[in-house]
Amino acid sequence: MRPFEILLLLANLLAFLALAIPLPNAMHWWRYSAVAALLVAGVQIVVEGPRPQMVPAYVLTGLFLLDWLLQSRLAPGLFVGLGALGLAISTALPILIPVFRFPKPSGPYAIGTITYHWVDKDRAEIFNADPQARRELMAQIWYPAKDDPKAQRAAYLPDAEVLITEFVRVQQRTAYKLLFGNLKYISTNAIPSAPVANDEPSYPVLIFLEGTTGFRQMNTFQVEELVSHGYIVAAIDQPYTAAVVVFPDGRRIAMPSIDQIKPLVRQSYIPAEKAPILNGQTLKNGIIPYLAQDVSFTLDQLAALNQTDPNGILTGQLDLQRVGVFGISQGGIVAGEACRVEPRLQACLMMDAPMPISVVKASLKQPSMWITREADVMRLERERAGGWPEDEIHAHLTSMRAVYEGLEREGYFVQVDGVFHSNFTDIPAWSPLVHWLGAAGPMDVQRAHEIINAYSVAFFNRELKGLQERLLEGPVEEYPEVMIERRGR
Repeated sequence: MRPFEILLLLANLLAFLALAIPLPNAMHWWRYSAVAALLVAGVQIVVEGPRPQMVPAYVLTGLFLLDWLLQSRLAPGLFVGLGALGLAISTALPILIPVFRFPKPSGPYAIGTITYHWVDKDRAEIFNADPQARRELMAQIWYPAKDDPKAQRAAYLPDAEVLITEFVRVQQRTAYKLLFGNLKYISTNAIPSAPVANDEPSYPVLIFLEGTTGFRQMNTFQVEELVSHGYIVAAIDQPYTAAVVVFPDGRRIAMPSIDQIKPLVRQSYIPAEKAPILNGQTLKNGIIPYLAQDVSFTLDQLAALNQTDPNGILTGQLDLQRVGVFGISQGGIVAGEACRVEPRLQACLMMDAPMPISVVKASLKQPSMWITREADVMRLERERAGGWPEDEIHAHLTSMRAVYEGLEREGYFVQVDGVFHSNFTDIPAWSPLVHWLGAAGPMDVQRAHEIINAYSVAFFNRELKGLQERLLEGPVEEYPEVMIERRGR
C-alpha cells in the first residue's frame, strides 16, 4: 500500500475507536478523529490518486464523519458491527490488490530507461495479410545510470489499462481484470532518460524476450537486477504474440486468441502432421524462426544506436562484443532458436521453455543455461491451475535436457523446487490472490525471484564478464531449493 493509504486506514481506525468507546472529558478532543480522517482522505486522493480498492475506506470515512455530526445517534451495536466490518473490508482490499514496490536491486548501479520504435523495412509482417505491411517492434532499454534520488521513477506499465484489458482477454481469465487494476499506479526503480553511468566505457548487452500473451516489462524484477550489476538490457515487444503492442502514434496491435497463436508456437517443438497455415503461408517449423529474426533485427538496431542514438543517451555505451539473450516460455523458445542462427549472441539463458526441434538437432555453440523445475511441480501446477498436459511436460524437459547434453560449450541445468510458470515473471508480485488462485507455486514469490536473479547474474557474469561465480560450481547452502548440473570447464 502507498503511505497515505496506510495513514487513511489508521485514521479510520482511530475515528472508529473514538466514536465507539465512551471517552472521558479529558479526551473529548479524540472525537475529532473523524474530521482528521476526512482530511487524510482528501490528501490521499490529491497526492496519490484514488483507486477502486480504496472506495470502502472513503465510504467509511464519510460514515464516521456523519456519525460524528449526528453525535452518535446510531444504535451502538449496529455502529460497532458495521464499523468493524467496514474496517475489515477497507483494509483487506488494498492488501489483496496492492500498489506494490519492486525491491531495490542488489547491484551498485542506478537504472535508466528509454523506449524506441523500430521498423524493419526489409521484412514483411506475416501476421498481416497486407503484403506491404512491415515488421515493427517496440523496444525498451534499461541501462546503468547516474543516480538521482530526487528524480521521478518510470511507470511500470505506461499503457496499463490497455495492456491489462488485452492480457485478461488472451489469458481467458476474466477475474484478473478486477485483480490488476492497481498496475497503473506501480512505478519502478528506473529513471526515464537518465544519463548513463560513466564507471565503464561501455556495458555488455542482453536481449529479453517475453512469453506468449506477455509484454516487454513482464520480468522487470529480473531486468532491474541485471542492470544494477552493469548490463544494458533491451526488451522487445513482439507484435501478435504479445498481449498488445502500443505504438507511439497510438496504433495498437492486439494478439489474436491463444487458440490461434498456440499451434503456431507449438509446431516448433511438438509438430502437427499438418503444418499450420498463416495468411496462405505454410509454416512447417511454426512461427519461432520468424520471431527469432526479431532478435537479429534488434542486434542491427542496437549497433545503429551505438553509432548514433537520436536521443543522445546510448551512443557508444553498448559493448556489442559481449551480447547475451534470455527469455521466458515462448521467449525462451525464441532465445534458443536465435542462438542457433545468430553468431553475435554469446550467452543464452532459457527459462521454463521447450527447445525447438531445430535446436535439439543442432544443439548450441554458445554457453547456455536453463532454469526450470521438475515434472512433478508441473503436474502440481496443472492440478491447481490447469494446463500442462503430459505431452507438454515431456517436450519441455526432454528437449531442454537434450540440448544441454549436446552442448559444445559449458552449460548449466538448474531446477528450482516449488515454482510455477508464473514465478519466472513479475505476475505473482501483483497480488497475493495469484498464489491463492493456484497460479503461483508454493515458494514465496520474493524467494523465487531472489533465486532466479542470483543464477541469472552469475551466469552472465561468468560468460560475458569472465568472473568466477561460486553459484555455478554446484549446490550451495543458501539455496537448498536449487538443483544444478554443469557441463564443460
